[in-house]
Amino acid sequence: MESTIKLYSLKAVDYKSYVYALLFIAGNIILPQVCHLIPMGGQMLLPIYFFTLIAAYKYGFFTGLLTAVASPLVNHALFGMPATEMLTIILIKSALLAVAASYMAQRTKEIKIQSLLLVILFYQGIGMIAEFFLTGSFTAAMQDIRLGMPGIILQLVGGYFCLKALKNF
Repeated sequence: MESTIKLYSLKAVDYKSYVYALLFIAGNIILPQVCHLIPMGGQMLLPIYFFTLIAAYKYGFFTGLLTAVASPLVNHALFGMPATEMLTIILIKSALLAVAASYMAQRTKEIKIQSLLLVILFYQGIGMIAEFFLTGSFTAAMQDIRLGMPGIILQLVGGYFCLKALKNF
């Protein structure tokens, strides 16, 4: 499954970067709140990463990174989630996701399930290593894989269809 996609590489001087980032940050605030209505919904569905993937893949590194950094910080300031002890690792994983998604989009110039899978494997893999070194806990490092597989699948499949829906926008 592949589809060409109209991609952008918005810069910091482009007001559209901030407009789109605000929209994706809002999505990264609303989606986690909805997911947290389900017991362990945040840990299972990994909602804080979803719109970061879309922002970085569709609108480039700057918009993706702005979304990746602002989303967890705003969520934490407003709702106390993610918890303080998880904030650093979520920021690391979010930034890795923005880097990987924007790079893959610029390199391939199309959307493929395989490309999104590589992006997810990259940010989760490097993120797990970082989490292990930060926490010293193998169990904590593996939590996104152990509990978050539904969220990873949501990112992969939902991300593909969301990007496909936005392909000409």
